[in-house]
Amino acid sequence: MSVSPASSVSSVPPSTSAFASRHIGPGPAEQAKMVAECGFGSVDALVAAAVPTAIRTDGELRLPAPASEEQAIAELRELARRNRPMTQMIGLGYYDTVTPAVIRRNVLENPAWYTAYTPYQPEISQGRLEALLNFQTAVSDLTGLTTANASLLDEGTAVAEAVMLMKRASKSKSDRVVVDAECLPQTIAVVRTRAQAVGVEVDVRDLSQGLPEDFFGVVVQYPGASGVLREPDFYRRIGEAAKEVKALYCMAADLLALTLLTSPGEFGADLAAGTTQRFGVPLGYGGPHAGYLAVRAGLERSLPGRLVGVSIDTDGAPAYRLALQTREQHIRREKATSNICTAQVLLAVMASMYAVYHGPDGLRRIAERVHGHAVALADALRSGGVEVVHDHFFDTVLARVPGRADEVLAAAREAGVNLGGVDADHVRVACDEVTAPEVLAAVLGAFGVQATPQAASRTAFPSGLERTGEYLTHEVFHSYRSETAMLRYLRRLADSDYALDRGMIPLGSCTMKLNATTEMEPITWPEFANIHPFAPAEDSEGYRELVAQLSRWLAEVTGYDNVSLQPNAGSQGELAGLLAIRAYHRANGQPERDVCLIPSSAHGTNAASAVLAGMRVVVVSCTADGDVDLDDLRAKVDAHRDTLSAIMVTYPSTHGVYETGIRELAEIVHDAGGQVYVDGANLNALLGLAKPGEFGGDVSHLNLHKTFCIPHGGGGPGVGPVAVRAHLAPYLPNHPLAPEAGPETGVGPISAAPFGSASILPISWAYVRMMGAPGLTDATKVAVLSANYVAARLAPHYPVLYTGQDGLVAHECILDLRGLTKQTGVTVDDVAKRLIDYGFHAPTMSFPVPGTLMVEPTESEDLTELDRFCDAMIAIRREIDEVANGTWSVEDSPLRNAPHTAEQLAGDWTLPYDRRTAVYPGRTSPKGKYWAPVRRIEGAYGDRNLVCSCPPVSSYESAGSVS
Repeated sequence: MSVSPASSVSSVPPSTSAFASRHIGPGPAEQAKMVAECGFGSVDALVAAAVPTAIRTDGELRLPAPASEEQAIAELRELARRNRPMTQMIGLGYYDTVTPAVIRRNVLENPAWYTAYTPYQPEISQGRLEALLNFQTAVSDLTGLTTANASLLDEGTAVAEAVMLMKRASKSKSDRVVVDAECLPQTIAVVRTRAQAVGVEVDVRDLSQGLPEDFFGVVVQYPGASGVLREPDFYRRIGEAAKEVKALYCMAADLLALTLLTSPGEFGADLAAGTTQRFGVPLGYGGPHAGYLAVRAGLERSLPGRLVGVSIDTDGAPAYRLALQTREQHIRREKATSNICTAQVLLAVMASMYAVYHGPDGLRRIAERVHGHAVALADALRSGGVEVVHDHFFDTVLARVPGRADEVLAAAREAGVNLGGVDADHVRVACDEVTAPEVLAAVLGAFGVQATPQAASRTAFPSGLERTGEYLTHEVFHSYRSETAMLRYLRRLADSDYALDRGMIPLGSCTMKLNATTEMEPITWPEFANIHPFAPAEDSEGYRELVAQLSRWLAEVTGYDNVSLQPNAGSQGELAGLLAIRAYHRANGQPERDVCLIPSSAHGTNAASAVLAGMRVVVVSCTADGDVDLDDLRAKVDAHRDTLSAIMVTYPSTHGVYETGIRELAEIVHDAGGQVYVDGANLNALLGLAKPGEFGGDVSHLNLHKTFCIPHGGGGPGVGPVAVRAHLAPYLPNHPLAPEAGPETGVGPISAAPFGSASILPISWAYVRMMGAPGLTDATKVAVLSANYVAARLAPHYPVLYTGQDGLVAHECILDLRGLTKQTGVTVDDVAKRLIDYGFHAPTMSFPVPGTLMVEPTESEDLTELDRFCDAMIAIRREIDEVANGTWSVEDSPLRNAPHTAEQLAGDWTLPYDRRTAVYPGRTSPKGKYWAPVRRIEGAYGDRNLVCSCPPVSSYESAGSVS
């Protein structure tokens, strides 16, 4: 690596924010050592050499002066006080619930769970993989379908993914999907947004009037949005009619209702989709919540998202891993079938633990109580002269009050209850886990009925619809009835995993940095947790102000004009941005502009999102040094000048380099009438130094779960806001149920809730508020410094594949192992597994270049941890040399046999190296040693023998009473 000559060493001045000095790992003295190692005299000199002058922004970011942690919490308290938590009986897929305290404290508020990364390294992810297998088992059991995935983003997007799956898998040649008019309105809207882009016709109709002659799929809501339950023959006839025309059948089902009602599988459904929100996950103004998607046998290999499966390790012991789609194989660039690359793991874990905590008997009792309250309410309304529209329902009562709906809603609000407004003549009342008799009395009073609701002595289910048979029979749903047992189970699973609370996770392109406790604290406050997304606007004034402030700040730091916080994952932000571009071209009378140029180095979701936005993907080559080949770009632009829609480019590049030609790239595309999409995955290398909206970008998505400190949560939640210049602002996502629903020119909703995963936005708000402009800029500088320090230390041992001007990298570096693999047979997998023995999570493997490791140290790791990682990588290089020298064969080396377990040490030892070399390599300290719970996992075995749920234990009897 070539570097500028060192001069007198100095460090970046301390940030004006006390919080920033805690967020940023290396202090001034450490920064001085690091910058000297890189051959520069100061951090500013290194940054000036690394970051092209052409993209640098003028002046400091216009943000409020940084707040202390105490000030930020006080301001958030004030915003929270402006929200009005009510008793929420609005329904429409969102229900109040009780999060058991043992789950709230030991999962939601526990960094061992929320700071973990996606379980691509399964040996160190066994705890959350087991929790996700429990999730899949619960969903599969309740839906009566063979296989469920490990969560999707919310109910609306889960149903949209189900529609796309039905289009791919059905044998019908139709482009029409039929959607039940009783489907949730936000689900219908999301499906329409997604379907319109890919040429699918959405036929919303009253299914009691029959089905059309041709369609590829049908979606039925169960129970309906109005609360209605239809006769069993209705649900069976839909399935039979679908099969007659070779179509597929999806039921959007309420999991709590399924504890009492016949499962979708028994009606012949091919798929079931929905949300697990009411399994202990707070309302949170709409999210994050774990959606689900389950399928019958034969469709499991078409599932989008992640799927946990049971496999074996080297010793033949059972072990869990991501099955079939370890790297989301449905994201196949221009052949993509979905762009889903994240999930809602943390929320899926909560929902699965809610099922473990209550067990089948406890869930049934909750459902019976909810249903009993709904029946009692309906009986009391009828006795008071109010018409109840449906005789059959689970939890939602639809009342007809001609001309009086507003009056009833207002009276209920006076009593502290939000009901569901339907129209001038109808009011919807949804009961849930927290509904109490005094709440029912208040609701009756709002209707003008003076009666005391009586305990229900009947059900309001149609004959033959009640569920028979067992579910959740596996012992995990029966074993943890005491809080002591539940606490220890959660601790055991957490101890099996590696997360940021243990040590560095140096994943390139993923930005695993500090998620400060102060940032996390507000998300469980009732004023943020207990707000319904469709509550009247005056109930969420604090949320709306927080959203407005965060949107302004994000627009400022990126150089754009408008921001939408609705997309609840980076992939959904990509889709929203591309749909905005398509809508913009259509509005300008150029619908033929549908070509999206994508560099060959791009994230896989870029091409996948373009396909789902209805675009044609054209790949642009990269040069030998990893930059976008501008000559090839010009050729591709000329070839598609009249149909060019956009280019998607990641900056800094996916190769971890600041490309000097980014402005020229933007000019080439703009001159041809195209738009420039700058992927914001690597924004951590830009904040305070450069703004995509100023160096050529028209639109970007931002990963709040990367740059802005929302934790990865083991693979979700994510938030992917989309930021645009003014000309694209009219085409940002809108939402039919938001009070400020956007104009018809908008692209429609991209997620089920108006503000997506709103309840975790206080995390990023607090980060920006406490860092301020100086802190954000310092963080970027130190992120660049840390990456270059790691590159400088490791360059003598591993080639650094791509560098920019002056031989420097941006915020991450790629270590090239291909030559070593060719020489010795040692692979990137071997190095990744050996790092576990040294106490580390591996860097990103084989992306964007096969046979390499991409390292992103972030600004939060101090010099001690950076050196510990570098020392481990250098020690591993010495082990590779031992293989090269013939000391060990690669098969008998500690690299190929990693990770080493404690159980392995207790058995016969036949390996040609000693036990200490195996488990305490290099300078690894026995104190705080992380022990992998399993040896290396056999992935192919798990795919050949696909098992994606806990095996049933039919004779198991419940152990103890439900708490």
